[in-house]
Amino acid sequence: MAETIEQASETVEAWLKQEDAIDPKKAPRLQELLARVPRQELIAIVERQNALRAALALRLLPREKSIAVFDALDAKHQADIIDELGNADVYEFFDELDPEDRVALLDELPAEIADRLLRSLTQTQRDVTGVILGYTKGSVGRRMSPEVPDIHPGMSMEDALYTLRDTADELETIYTVPVTRKDRRLVGVVSLRELFTAERGILIADIMKEPVYAYATADAEETVRWFLPLDMLALPIVDDSHRLVGLLTWDDATDIMEEADSEDSARSGGTEALQQPYLSTPLLKLVRSRILWLLVLAVSALLTVQVLDSFEDTLAKAVVLSLFIPLLTGTGGNTGNQAATTVTRALALGDVRTRDLLSVMWRELRVGMLLGAVLGMAGFVLATAIYGLDIGIVIGSTLFLICSMSATVGGLMPIVAKTVGADPAVFSNPFISTFCDATGLIIYFFIAKSVLGI
Repeated sequence: MAETIEQASETVEAWLKQEDAIDPKKAPRLQELLARVPRQELIAIVERQNALRAALALRLLPREKSIAVFDALDAKHQADIIDELGNADVYEFFDELDPEDRVALLDELPAEIADRLLRSLTQTQRDVTGVILGYTKGSVGRRMSPEVPDIHPGMSMEDALYTLRDTADELETIYTVPVTRKDRRLVGVVSLRELFTAERGILIADIMKEPVYAYATADAEETVRWFLPLDMLALPIVDDSHRLVGLLTWDDATDIMEEADSEDSARSGGTEALQQPYLSTPLLKLVRSRILWLLVLAVSALLTVQVLDSFEDTLAKAVVLSLFIPLLTGTGGNTGNQAATTVTRALALGDVRTRDLLSVMWRELRVGMLLGAVLGMAGFVLATAIYGLDIGIVIGSTLFLICSMSATVGGLMPIVAKTVGADPAVFSNPFISTFCDATGLIIYFFIAKSVLGI
């Protein structure tokens, strides 16, 4: 059976990639194949299709399975598919999404389409979705589920279980139960396990625990980084008056973490995060995600050209110096980026704070000096063996100083970026590439002129 499923998956994907995949005559056969593919495979298949072919697959799936697959897609991919689906399909998919997922999709849609979709909701759904829309992008409130049970300290265990059973279909999670007073102020939390194992007649006030919570206006990424290690299934979210406004579930928190890590990884590599699977991303989006950084780095390279132009006479007198330029600039950039990546990650995890700037600077300076000593010695031996003692001294000394400088600058840049409110991953690498290349060449040529007497 496993082989049949695999064959069906491969056949479905092959059919969807054909030019005439939209041919109505092929629809029954494609629908038959889709019905034999497990849900997790369907999600993987649809993720790899462009918007038109993904929409085709969703239309041919049974209603329940189609909605489940659509719900599992990234918001940007959902937004692309919306344009290809008929109005009735769009409203049905949108209606079935959880409130926080609706908001994520609305953020990716043009205003007029978003407004039309909002109007298609019932008043209750619109009110619940509006609660999330009221918070700024990037905040916990924007990613929480506003549908929470109404459990109070004076309730008995039986009353609480009855309330949960009666409202379970409307809630995203019932495994972590926040406890509130009548004015919705959060006073405790109890797990479903504790409710099931509690003695009959016992009050919620007797078994609830002190709650761990976050404010709705707090930064989502910072919140999930301390929430996930706690191994909790959900985190109560409160407003400034300590009133319960929602729950951040564990799965939503992991989505936030994955998005943040993907963004940092992409930006450290000189591009923007795609926010949807690679194969389903339109070509123009791929170009836009990369072109800005290429332009920034190309402009910054002009500074390196200016440095080379300033030392043109030095190069003319010792042409051999030009052979080592790629080695030195590459070493400086790599050393700086290694330090920046390490410190950026430490900042994200909370291991390093902005007040640790001097500690980080001193630590990276020593790391850079040790790296420079090792690389400098290797460079000295090889350059001396091939080009003579003078060139060996120039290369060895330059590698030592470049590594020391690059590691220090690379370690400082993420903290400086964090201090001024910029994204460390965005700010660090372009600056390091520009600064280390230009400064490294200046160090190189000054050492060369001193040692070689030119």
